[in-house]
Amino acid sequence: MEALSGEGMAVIVQPHEARSFWQPVPANGFVECYLDPSNVTSDTPFAMGRQTVAPGCHVREHMHDRHEEIIHFIAGEATILLDGVEHPAVPGTTVFLGKGRRHAFINRGTEPFTFVWVLMPSGLERFFEAIGRPRTPGEPAPEPFPRPADVAEIERRTVFGWADQSGKALGESGAR
Repeated sequence: MEALSGEGMAVIVQPHEARSFWQPVPANGFVECYLDPSNVTSDTPFAMGRQTVAPGCHVREHMHDRHEEIIHFIAGEATILLDGVEHPAVPGTTVFLGKGRRHAFINRGTEPFTFVWVLMPSGLERFFEAIGRPRTPGEPAPEPFPRPADVAEIERRTVFGWADQSGKALGESGAR
């Protein structure tokens, strides 16, 4: 990471310089946290990163009651479950999620999908660090591992107003 001097803050994060964490079931895959209050000072606190979700896995249905989120898909194909309605996601699909909108991302394919996320205000980076395991780019993926026993408390104190705690997979129709 390179912080540049001059008027206003400027930070350049090169590939593989971001903090990265393996993610537990049901998402598996990994997250890279590029920009957040640990390396950027901004008038509006935000966090920005990238998440890759393994084939046959999903990001659990959840909502943010105090945050707004932008998702931009850059690789693979996914299904967006937004307030109970399914929408396709392909590279180039962009989603804005205001406070209180329930959403999930499902990988029904045979390849990973990847998206860039921005959360305002920040906090998602703290969640990923708390539930994940440190990752070094290029290392093999670990065997799937469970979420921490206190995941509901971690979610509450970071960025989630609600998250599915059932542990059930999202089915073909999106039902839990």
